[in-house]
Amino acid sequence: MHDSPRLVSDVMTHTVVAVGRDAPFKDIVRLMGQWRVSALPVLEGEGRVVGVVSEADLLPKEEFRDSDPDSFVQRTRLPDLAKAGGLTAQDLMTAPAVTVHADATLARAARIMAQHRVRRLPVVDREGMLDGVVSRGDLLKVFLRKDEDIAGEIRREIVGHLRPASADPIQVEVAEGVVTLSGRLRDRSLVPVVARLVRAVEGVVDVEFRLDPGPAHGDAR
Repeated sequence: MHDSPRLVSDVMTHTVVAVGRDAPFKDIVRLMGQWRVSALPVLEGEGRVVGVVSEADLLPKEEFRDSDPDSFVQRTRLPDLAKAGGLTAQDLMTAPAVTVHADATLARAARIMAQHRVRRLPVVDREGMLDGVVSRGDLLKVFLRKDEDIAGEIRREIVGHLRPASADPIQVEVAEGVVTLSGRLRDRSLVPVVARLVRAVEGVVDVEFRLDPGPAHGDAR
């Protein structure tokens, strides 16, 4: 069993500031500045996430404050123009909200962020109720993992299962998240497999090899 954090629940923030649908524009700006966040979940009822209001949703009000958009801008940026006139979170929010569950892997959360170009994701339960928030910074926390913990996991979970494929014990060294493997494998076809497994360990920055792969599988020694 891997002992490194792999789920959103391992790194997410549980204390979250959020707003209701009727939150005024200035209150939203004030809360973002006070809590130093770039987006706020919008809730209704007992805490169900119905949208997210971000800095990007607020900026059109300033962008179009003293301008008279031409017909091209009116056609191509109608949603932004509508938000420029927004007064409450209901008017400004992006809905439905892009969310993630606490039991999602960090890799899945990272893919959702990249796909939707967002910096923060509300974490919700199966009923859509707010559980917390996970940010890009939270996902990067895995790279603060201690080198000795990374090395220990690789020895237990990967290297420990290589025998009899390894002619001699494979040595594992980790410095600043960079893993160096040295030793000898009987079957050189295992090298890319080992590399993939090591890179999947949370906190690994890169993998370097000083392996003598030995003969190819089936070759005479």
